[in-house]
Order: sequence, then C-alpha cells, then structure tokens
Amino acid sequence: MNYDFNKVHNRQNTASKKWDAVQSHFETNEEVLPLWVADMDFKAPDPVIEALEQRASQGIYGYTIKTDSYLDSIVSWFKHRHNWMIDKEWISHSPGIIPALSLMIHAFTEPGDKIIVQPPVHHAFYRVLRLQERQVVENPLHWKNGDYMMDFEDLERKLKNGVKMLFLCNPHNPVGRVWTEEELKVLGDLCLKYNCLVVSDEVWCDIVYEPNIHIPYASISSNFANQSITCLSPSKTFNLMGLKTSAIVLPNNTLKEGFENALNKFSLAAPSYFGITALEASYNNGEEWLDQLLTYLKENIQFINQFLKKYLPDVQLTHPEGTYLAWLDFSAFKLYDNHLKNIIVEKANVGFDEGPIFGAGGESFMRLNFACPRSILDKGLQNLYHALSSDTFTSI
Repeated sequence: MNYDFNKVHNRQNTASKKWDAVQSHFETNEEVLPLWVADMDFKAPDPVIEALEQRASQGIYGYTIKTDSYLDSIVSWFKHRHNWMIDKEWISHSPGIIPALSLMIHAFTEPGDKIIVQPPVHHAFYRVLRLQERQVVENPLHWKNGDYMMDFEDLERKLKNGVKMLFLCNPHNPVGRVWTEEELKVLGDLCLKYNCLVVSDEVWCDIVYEPNIHIPYASISSNFANQSITCLSPSKTFNLMGLKTSAIVLPNNTLKEGFENALNKFSLAAPSYFGITALEASYNNGEEWLDQLLTYLKENIQFINQFLKKYLPDVQLTHPEGTYLAWLDFSAFKLYDNHLKNIIVEKANVGFDEGPIFGAGGESFMRLNFACPRSILDKGLQNLYHALSSDTFTSI
C-alpha cells in the first residue's frame, strides 16, 4: 500500500493542542502556522485505524488488561527492528513516558537528590524534576566537528558528586543525535562506576535515518540492562500520543517492583482500552507505513537544508540523524531573550518551540517540527524567509 504524506488534513477544531492551542500558546490573535508540538500531521497507518474502529465497535469500554498478544508485539518489534531481545517479564506499562519519568523519580530518589540531564534537551525533563523538588544537574552537550557530542569529562565530574539518576535521551530531542554504541558504552561504564541509575527515553527509536542505527542502551550488556530503565512507546513512531500508552522495560526485578509499586500508589497501572490496541496493531502491521514515512521525512530534511542554503544561509541547520525535529541556529541575527520568538511569531506567523526552554545551549535556537506535508513546511519556510529579509526586520 502506498501512503500519501503530501495530503493535508484539517486538524483545526479537533481539540488538537498543536493546532487549536497555538494562538494561546504564542499569545497572539493572528493566525499562526504551527510547526511546534512534536506530533505529526499524518494519519496513523490504515491497519491501526482499522483495529481501533473494530475495537470501538465492540461498544463496551471496560477495564482492560495487558494481553499476551500485546506483550508479544513489543517483543517481536524490538527483536526484528532493533535486534534487542526483551523478556516479556521485563515489560511494565505507563500512560506515557513523561508520567513514567515522574513515577521513577518518586520511586527511586528523594527530594533534593541530584539527577543529570544533557541539555539542550526535552523541556519536560526539567519540569518533572523541579515539580518533585529534585536537583537538576546539567551535563551540557558540546559542539565538536560540526555535531553535538557528550562531554564525558564533565559527566564524570558530576557523577563523582553523588548523582542518583541520569536521564538519557536516545535519540536526542531536540538536537537529533542518534548515540553510537561507543558513546553509550562510555556513558554506561561511568554510570556503573558511580552507581547511577540510567533512565533511557527511547521514544524516538524508530525515527532514525540511514546510515544511523538506534542502539537500545539496555541491549549493550547485562550490566547496563540491570542498572537501567528503558522507556518505549509507539506514540512518536505512529502518531499515537493522544492514546496515552507506553511500555517500560525493567530487566532488574527490584526496579520493576519499585516502579509498579509507584504505578499502583497513584492508580495508574491499568492500560488504556484503545492504547493497547493501537500499540499492538502498530507493531504488528505498521512497518510498511513507517518505512514510507522515513523516506518522506528524510526528503523533508533535504528540503529544509536546500531552502536554508538558498534563501536563509544565516540560519544553520543541525542535520538530524533521528527524530522529525530540526534544530535551527539563529545566532547570526543576534537576537536574545524573547525577541527572536516574537519576531518569528509576529512577522512570519509561524510557531516554533523556542530554544531556551531546552536548557543550556538553547539560546538563539528554534525547534521546527517537519512531520507535516511538504506544502505546509514550504509555507512556513517561505513565511520565515519573508519575515527575516523584510525591511521591517532589518530595521529592528
């Protein structure tokens, strides 16, 4: 089956955060083209839609359990797609990865404990840490040879000071790095040395562009697996965020028991009636759609790169190895604080995620979501070009 990713679907007035909350988020009455929140403007694979329609037609939406077929679909997908053998006994559930992070913080750390993040990184990491009064320790990525790299010397200095947990973003949001096995081994050996629990957010694991390969952190060694928790979900891969379902992999039985105690404490253990159906259908029947999606997204990256080189050479693209997020450097324009955001919203009528929300190193950056039909992407870039090249802008 051929999927048409160029087709534009009207998402306005569908309770879409991306489209229906854009004006309130950017505090404007103008019509803003939303290229921000990390969901896609594409329909899910047909087999997923059909499975959900069949599930809905049953008409009785009662309490739901995790079936063997649900667990088998996870095991099969990660064996086939990522060469990772997951034992069904390792798999727990969460209504999302960010809720899972909150539960892990609660279960395995205490207020005031230090937890490492590697900025610029997903802003929700900061939110869940600060809401639970944990101490955020930044191990900033650094720019080397045209790419972002982990700073292992700084990481070891931080680990020596009694860090309890590290949030690993693999692949990395927003900079788009797909960490190599060698990089993950260095990080893992340091975390083992200093007894630091690694929580690996691998929600982007399927959105990776050749020749890059996603390496599940826990697949590298039994020692890494035993001192880690891996967060998985079909949500980013198949555009299922609203169905609130994630799989949490905990090879260490003590950690699994602690996590599930937290799930039960907050009454979050029951899976979503539609979520488990969508997960199973995606992993069993979504691969053809995904392969076509990756081709389309890679072409969108090329489109962005060519457009910027031709029309906006002062805007630098960090070429993504994974995710559908473009990390754009506007530092050449020397705009600070909210000035850049305001100009892009008010003059270009485009909504990006502003870099500073991702922590250290996000200044003068914007995150663009390119998981949309190319006509929408083109319109956003054209608006940006006209705004940044206008007399109004250059006179500011």
